[in-house]
Amino acid sequence: MESSENIAAVLADSRRDEDRARDVYRHPAETLAFFQVEPGMAVVDYMPSSGWYTRVLVPYLGSEGHYIGLNPKVAPDATGFMASLRNYSEKLPAQVEEWVGDDGTEITGVNLGSVPESLDGTVDRFLIFREMHNILRNNWLQPTLVEARKLLKDDGLIGVVQHRAKEDAPASYTDGNKGYLRQKDVIALFEAHGFDLVNSSEINANPKDPANHVNGVWMLPPGLGGATDETRPALEQIGESDRMTLLFRKRP
Repeated sequence: MESSENIAAVLADSRRDEDRARDVYRHPAETLAFFQVEPGMAVVDYMPSSGWYTRVLVPYLGSEGHYIGLNPKVAPDATGFMASLRNYSEKLPAQVEEWVGDDGTEITGVNLGSVPESLDGTVDRFLIFREMHNILRNNWLQPTLVEARKLLKDDGLIGVVQHRAKEDAPASYTDGNKGYLRQKDVIALFEAHGFDLVNSSEINANPKDPANHVNGVWMLPPGLGGATDETRPALEQIGESDRMTLLFRKRP
């Protein structure tokens, strides 16, 4: 089956019935094609969280593929959401089984700080979907990108989708705590850590998003955090955030 037919079948599967409403904003087929993800690859999905992209990637990668969910290192005293990211090697396989069943894809869950050396140099693609703001504001940038360089093959690529701030947004709005980052800043961070920009795309752009919400990106769908009866219609009309889509190659 051709990759385009494969991804179309994956996206139409009933296991994604609750996810499909977001496709119009997240463009999974076009995004994975831009990132040059193919069935049979070994792919890192950074912070899979509730599994929206897991439910696309696992069946798409297929029985010859390897899906690696990578979470940050979790402090021993962490509570709440962060505590739920702990011991991912034990948690992820059961989550994937619940989400998509067993399609034969190899599943690995790991936390930074405990990634087995056997994975070094085995990864084709390292994908970061809407998590760069968390990486930045939690001081995970350096360990995450150092690990990415270790895991990726010599010709490996990193794909990034991230909420995009306006180019003239003040530093106080682009420190990660509002969810939005400037595209040129994200590119500079990757270049400083040994990755060259290969290409950028407007696949996930949304010109209707002013990217200046008082409470950050979480005011937009699907969360609509802080929305009132008065503001909700306008926020729903905007849709999900304006996003950059960037592809980087590991620099020798």
